[in-house]
Amino acid sequence: MCNFRLWMSFHYSIHTGAGLIVTEVLEDGNVRVDMGEPILKASDVPTKIPANKDHAVVKSVLTVDGTVWNGTCVSMGNPHCVTFGRKGFENLIADELKLAEIGPKFEHHVAFPARTNAEFVQVLSNSHLKMRAWARGSGGTLACGTGACATVVAAVLEDRAGRNCKVDLPGGKKIIMST
Repeated sequence: MCNFRLWMSFHYSIHTGAGLIVTEVLEDGNVRVDMGEPILKASDVPTKIPANKDHAVVKSVLTVDGTVWNGTCVSMGNPHCVTFGRKGFENLIADELKLAEIGPKFEHHVAFPARTNAEFVQVLSNSHLKMRAWARGSGGTLACGTGACATVVAAVLEDRAGRNCKVDLPGGKKIIMST
């Protein structure tokens, strides 16, 4: 008797507004996606928040509806403002966030000329984050791949987490590995 397993790797190229994205369906059924390099230059994100670290906006203050938040701006082909909490209260509890109230205020803030996606993140450990996402034009969302990537980039820039993280979202978990 001869036992063998034939496995074909499936690669897909997807043309998006941000460019060509290449995906690979893995043997275990998971999908690997190369999201490309993050864009950090403030004017390219775009954001009007003044750059404070190598032309990037990292842990800058942003006043939203009278509350001062710390935010890091990242583009993964679309703009994101990632926050780990309000100024002075940096241990955000993701499940306590009133996303439907605060999300639109971030999205339409004057600091974001093209509007922005907003990620609200709780750090569980150096390799485990919990995120709630507000997608520009869509509202609260169960999952966001570009948002999860932007979140890990922001966590690394703010020294909150390592480059490889599990990100919990209401719609499931994502494993983000940056090279």
